[in-house]
Formats: sequence, C-alpha cells, structure tokens
Amino acid sequence: MDLYVRAPEPSTECDLVDGLAALSRALVGVTANTLATLDVEITFSQYRMIVILASRGPLRTVDLAAALHVHPSTVTRACDRLVRRGVVVRHHGATDRRVSWLALTESGKDLVGEVMRRRTAQIRELVSGSTAGPARSLGQLVEALAVASGEPTERQWWRQWERCTHMTAVPAAG
Repeated sequence: MDLYVRAPEPSTECDLVDGLAALSRALVGVTANTLATLDVEITFSQYRMIVILASRGPLRTVDLAAALHVHPSTVTRACDRLVRRGVVVRHHGATDRRVSWLALTESGKDLVGEVMRRRTAQIRELVSGSTAGPARSLGQLVEALAVASGEPTERQWWRQWERCTHMTAVPAAG
C-alpha cells in the first residue's frame, strides 16, 4: 500500500512543494538546535510565541492565541511560564483590567535576536555549502539546500515513513 500520494507526473510545482517540505524540516531543526545551544528553558512552541510578539509588538492574549491557532487558555498557561522565565511581561489594560497584554522583556528581545542571528548564520553556511548550481530549477535549489542540511528529500522521507509504518516489532538493541 502506497501511503504517500504522488502527483501523476513530475512537475516543477511538485518539485518545489517537495523541496519546501524537506527544507521546512531542516529549518525547524536548525531553530531547535539553536535553542539547545543557548541552553534556555524555552520549548519550540514557546519560542514561536515570543517570535510573534517580537514581530507584531505587544498583543492581547486572545490575539496571540488567534495568531497561533490555539485556545487563549493555552497561551495564558504558556505565557505564565515565559513570565516566570523573564522573557515576557503581562500588562493589564488601562481602561479594562480584564484585558491582558503580552510583550517581550529586554531579555526576551535579546533571546529572539540571538536565535535569529545564529539561525541566519547557519542558513548562510547551508547556502554557501550546497551543491545547487545556477542552472537548477527553484524546486531543485530548495531540495539541494535541504539535502545539504542533512535532511532527506521528501521522497526519501516518505519511503522511510512507509517502511516504519510496516514494521511490526522494534529491533533489539545491539
């Protein structure tokens, strides 16, 4: 049973979509590794919250929840942790104390800036180290960047996924 739905004929659009899917896995890994090297107690989801706060400015809890497509209570709990870690500050509205505004502290701004600088440097290394030549299509260029990062192509990933879904037993430790 083929679990990966493939387009009937290869196309430039299909190559681009496959390349972007593989590259997105690589970029998530770059960001996660960057967070790990900074030794901060911030989850990837929490980091996404502070990136949105960095790019959009102070937001109401409900607006941050909408941007993340989660329930406001999820944002409230996560931001409680971020407030305790000193990267987010919570303000109440001057006219309506029920409204809670979230903003980054200087420490939060510094953290986002440092992760972005390190991530950009890693992406720059990836681009300069890739084997993507100027004659390649955009899809091939994006896929070459994913492969240069150590990520399998989209086709390779799905083949491995299919093999994993057919496994019935966990291999014994050697």
